[in-house]
Amino acid sequence: MNIVIVKYNAGNIQSVLFALERIGAAATVTDDKKLIQTADKVIFPGVGEASTAMSYLKERELDKVIVGLQQPVLGICLGMQLLCEHSEENNTDCLGIFKNVMVRKFNGVNTNVKVPQVGWNNIYNLKSELFSSVDENTYCYFVHSYFAEQNPFSIAETDYIQPYSSALKKDKFYGVQFHPEKSSKAGEEILKNFLKIK
Repeated sequence: MNIVIVKYNAGNIQSVLFALERIGAAATVTDDKKLIQTADKVIFPGVGEASTAMSYLKERELDKVIVGLQQPVLGICLGMQLLCEHSEENNTDCLGIFKNVMVRKFNGVNTNVKVPQVGWNNIYNLKSELFSSVDENTYCYFVHSYFAEQNPFSIAETDYIQPYSSALKKDKFYGVQFHPEKSSKAGEEILKNFLKIK
């Protein structure tokens, strides 16, 4: 299987590669348009800041490439947020795969809850083959200050300060706010499920 991890300036790429190795899969890390377009599966990771990441993608025309992909695509953390319509992080227009989905900043001002959310939290209302054999309320690992509002594309939810969409799906585009590569057995199961999607 030809798995490609999109290389751009917002990566947590090494840990994704290690996680794939643990489940017996290998991937190519590239920003080559042809290689991305011809892959069987595309993983779009991300740790970083939305506007800088979008600028990098646009400079290399990777924004057009990603939007046009027909094979299964998995956005992780910032990668998922960039698949949405717009992010409050530096007022950034994103790729718009998940139409009308806004990415908001957690407001921890009137609570004792810290922003960013860092650590383990549970996912529930699981609705996709991505979560096949993953139990309701399974714990996954999160690191983020921004979140996707609840919306019709939601295939998992999480509560932190408020309920939000922790996973999204439209056609063959999937996104997860948590880091499956750091989410122990549940994360490995989710990555395996993604690789099985046709």
